Amino acid sequence: MALTIELGVAELAATRVAISPLSETVACLRQLGGYERQPSVLPWLRWASDELARVPLDLPWTWPLIVNDRPNWPEFLVPAPRGSGPSIEDDLAALRRTTARQVRRSLGRVFGTDLRGTTAELAERPPAGLKVIAGELREAHDRLIAPHWPRIRAVLDADVAHRARVLASGGAAKLFDGLHPDLRWRDGGLLLTGDRPVNRGPGGLVLIPVVLGCPHVLVKRNTSTQTTVRYPARGRGALWTAGTRPPPGGTVRLLGRARAGLLEALRSPATTTELARALGVTPSAVSQHLAVLRENGLVEGERSGRRVLYLTTALGTSLLGG
Repeated sequence: MALTIELGVAELAATRVAISPLSETVACLRQLGGYERQPSVLPWLRWASDELARVPLDLPWTWPLIVNDRPNWPEFLVPAPRGSGPSIEDDLAALRRTTARQVRRSLGRVFGTDLRGTTAELAERPPAGLKVIAGELREAHDRLIAPHWPRIRAVLDADVAHRARVLASGGAAKLFDGLHPDLRWRDGGLLLTGDRPVNRGPGGLVLIPVVLGCPHVLVKRNTSTQTTVRYPARGRGALWTAGTRPPPGGTVRLLGRARAGLLEALRSPATTTELARALGVTPSAVSQHLAVLRENGLVEGERSGRRVLYLTTALGTSLLGG
């Protein structure tokens, strides 16, 4: 059976794409817990493991909710972002606003009556427990996400800009069909492989790109906020390896070493300033090379606020042999 999210005109009109620092924080803890690890995240996992070996991270309230023998985790840990690009403070404030009833219902769906330790304490005193969990998640974010946030944010911003362009050129159907191979828009509904219905929250969907999450689409079947659809961000696979290896010799001979190096570095999105800093050249030199690469369809630019993020196109990736 297909998991179906039915959307009326009003819900479709209210559907949006948003970034969530808290979503990345929960995803990284799931990765550290051994859930659906993937090769593209291994460089970050090695860094995080070394960081935690140096100074351990104590999460007595949060860890049992995220890493356990259950197939899912409490939905209130990643509330739907209110804006398109909230801060970690905004996300944590939304988490703390979860009502006691919503906390207990979510815990019941995940753990049933088998509540023990801090999980049982959370059910008994939700406001106090949420405050502690928010503090633990803030520490996890500061330790594990914040050092890499500019690079992660660049990938997320580029994804959001790309989805906006797809929506503008092809409408909602093209937007949904392009999010993930397992996701399809059919007859007024969003279809995903699954066997249980989705109790959609109020308003439209919130589509959240994720860098450190699993390779699948994750849809909240029950929620205390808007229904979120978390999907792998476009370009995330090369985030930790882009620019760390020399471009192929054939690409260097064709484009020259500087432009071939730019093409390799742009497997993951970056601005002109970031490229100049990483490659040790002037921003004007980077701009000149980018202009040639764009003219030949090897890189593309996505505007995100005041920044323009550049990314290697499919043609450019093919030229690099990937």
